[in-house]
Amino acid sequence: MRLVSLHTYPVKGCYRRDLDEARVEPWGLTGDRRWMIVDEDGIGVTQRQATGLVAIRPELRPGGLLLRAAGRPELAVADPVDGDPVAVRVLSNLPPAPGRLTDPAADDWLSRLLDRKVRLVWLGDPTARPIPDSHLADPADRVSFADGYPLLLTNRASLDALNASLLESGNVEAPLPMTRFRPNVVVGGAVAWAEDDWTGRRLRIGPVTFRVAKPCGRCLVTTTDQETGVRGHEPLRTLARYRRINRQLVFGQNLVPVPAPGSSGPVGTLTVGDPVELLP
Repeated sequence: MRLVSLHTYPVKGCYRRDLDEARVEPWGLTGDRRWMIVDEDGIGVTQRQATGLVAIRPELRPGGLLLRAAGRPELAVADPVDGDPVAVRVLSNLPPAPGRLTDPAADDWLSRLLDRKVRLVWLGDPTARPIPDSHLADPADRVSFADGYPLLLTNRASLDALNASLLESGNVEAPLPMTRFRPNVVVGGAVAWAEDDWTGRRLRIGPVTFRVAKPCGRCLVTTTDQETGVRGHEPLRTLARYRRINRQLVFGQNLVPVPAPGSSGPVGTLTVGDPVELLP
């Protein structure tokens, strides 16, 4: 098995960055989901509510972020290291997390684009947010503004199998790209659905070891075209027929990096092409 692609999402819910290599930190890939757009109640705005997020193409820069969208002026936003602290929720049913408010110009830029009042917040201290699934996490596990876990893995062969089902049924939405599932790491060389048997085991990608925490239950976001924001019915309709596991529509696996004992810093660096090995 090999690592075939790497992706981060600098602003939660917005357009991805495709990478050749990425550093792994205990809470996720460097720069992944350290920023989040929240509504007036401090709850994260995702593609569940606003498909227009796909139009926002953020670029990380030293000390900050560059916001881009077609037809809009670029806006540079500095890391608000001294910004006002604010408690936010990644999802309405999750515990509060500490954030910092950014430049009001960013709030205005995003509010105009999304046609709703929003704010941009930054997770200044990624060590401050425990993994919400406390019964499946170690006490020291941390996560950025991702919904639940530091990384999401998907299997290219599983997407091929899903698309084969879609094409067989004459579905006009087929084939679907892997971008619908917004993974961090995509593996190739495994058989379709091999990842179902990895839960609770350890996986080594290049120099980094991960704990495979749990299968990923998929939501409405997967029905959104990540280039246009147009929403359809797939893959949820087909997953509901073939991939309903423990009352969830499953595609992919959630990963937690395994740091060296006593370490709280970077775990290692992943590079496209790295070998992927399931450990005993």
